[in-house]
Amino acid sequence: MSHIETLTKYVGHFVDALWRNGVEQVVISPGSRSTPLALMMTEHPQMKQWVNLDERSAAFFALGLAKESQKPVALVCTSGTAAANYMPAVVEAFYSRIPLILLTADRPHELRDVGAPQAINQIQMYGGFVKWFHEMMLPEANPAALRYVQQQAGRVMQQAMEGNPGPVHLNFPFREPLTPDFTIENMWSSGETAVKPSLYGTAQLDANHIQQLAEMLETSKKGLIVVGPQEDKEFANAVVHFAEKWQLPILADPLSQLRSGTHAKDVIIETYDTILKSESVRAKLQPDFIIRFGAMPVSKPYLFLMKEYTGNDHIVVEKHAGYREPVGMDTQFIYADPAMLCEALASIPAAKPETWLPTWQEMNRIAQEVLHDDMESKELTEGITVQDMLRVTPEDSNVFVGNSMPIRDLDSFFFATDKQIQPWCNRGTNGIDGVVSTALGVAASGKRTTLVIGDLSFYHDMNGLMLGRNYGLDLTIVVINNNGGGIFSFLPQAQEAAHFEALFGTPTNMDFAHAASLYQLPYTLADDRTAFSDALQESYNRKGMHIIEVRTERDANVSWHREKWHKAERQLMDYLDASHA
Repeated sequence: MSHIETLTKYVGHFVDALWRNGVEQVVISPGSRSTPLALMMTEHPQMKQWVNLDERSAAFFALGLAKESQKPVALVCTSGTAAANYMPAVVEAFYSRIPLILLTADRPHELRDVGAPQAINQIQMYGGFVKWFHEMMLPEANPAALRYVQQQAGRVMQQAMEGNPGPVHLNFPFREPLTPDFTIENMWSSGETAVKPSLYGTAQLDANHIQQLAEMLETSKKGLIVVGPQEDKEFANAVVHFAEKWQLPILADPLSQLRSGTHAKDVIIETYDTILKSESVRAKLQPDFIIRFGAMPVSKPYLFLMKEYTGNDHIVVEKHAGYREPVGMDTQFIYADPAMLCEALASIPAAKPETWLPTWQEMNRIAQEVLHDDMESKELTEGITVQDMLRVTPEDSNVFVGNSMPIRDLDSFFFATDKQIQPWCNRGTNGIDGVVSTALGVAASGKRTTLVIGDLSFYHDMNGLMLGRNYGLDLTIVVINNNGGGIFSFLPQAQEAAHFEALFGTPTNMDFAHAASLYQLPYTLADDRTAFSDALQESYNRKGMHIIEVRTERDANVSWHREKWHKAERQLMDYLDASHA
């Protein structure tokens, strides 16, 4: 058998088995050494291919695809630093528990560590940021070798999805020539020889443990249910049912999937970040117990509440074993299906005091009233930009936000709504890189998507615009341009006047109209609320991408937010003092 026939069958059997095990999409960055993988995946009749020239952007785009589909997505690149450019997205995928399958091409062993071009050490190059690494054997086409590649395709899927999902890495050494022959018979694996996909069950607590939790709920007077970032769309009804039965408030993170949708929302406290900003208010709201579902919330005031917490019971519920508790509290971890646990607790007769939940509900009403924008105002602040966007964005759409200020404004101004809005953000490591590309990956689902992003994050990932343009993806990009890192104006670093602008403010002084022109995209500079709403509507009524820029001043933004927070604190304290909460 010739080298080309061997290469074709070896890679073809792997690619086909990967698809049969559930990989439906692959993101390819062109290169020479990866030719066998790239061509065989492109030739495969069932697999969807995306081509992205920039490996860093490609990896974040795949991250967005995997986030939205909740299925593993494959990545293919050539050898050398191409593979190294995957690293930021790999780290984000690891900590946000998103399954990526990294397929890196490599030089054969005789060309390693000898000064050959484009050859670096790719063995375990992602270290502890992947769940599993395997160096593939050099291509052979005997029955044992073909069975081996099918098994590795099944195993890579198993490793990516077992327990908490995450990235996995296969390294493929290839000798030249690299071009497969598509005329060869039996180049794909058959269904009879493909490895069968793994099956997974659901973890549940036994009746005794459920009863112990119920006893804690019964004997404690005040409790909080906290739902952090999580992506299970079926969880909302279960946790709301649980909270209603036991008359407990739910502090709902903006990424909890609880603030929007058709489920009941009377027990949901979406303004808890504003409520808890005041130390005086927090002192009056110490709970007896806390049950948290999902990751740690975005809110820093909630973190402060945790550090001040004087109760005895702090419980974190995770579907699979893991450790996400950054405060260092004495925590009981429960590893079980969250929705099933909520339904089990909701089925137990409950008797709770009548004052705790109503207190939170009234505070939520007060905070909402303060935070809601003045509809008569024409001023387009950063917070009003988020509110107006949420008001205009279509039914059944995605909203992706960048880190730093956009996610915090979403936390403050995303009020409960029956509109179906799916919120997204890269909160695994809270980075500002790759945001445009990840949002494009989410938009690739075909659902209308709006990205709200700061100017620095936009600058970091403008390369991602090319893929969105090439594939005609529907993405409205709202760039909030405060000429630098607006989040730092809220932090103690703002007092270091001598070096603040150079090290923290970091103004870009860029005219993003030129970026839009470079990628041949529609662009609008919205200088008031009417212009902004009109631009949003126009973008939603047309296909493709549209960049809308909103310019703000950092100092004015700080003053506007703090005025809201101080007003909320005064009114909340007046209410709590009057009610003796």
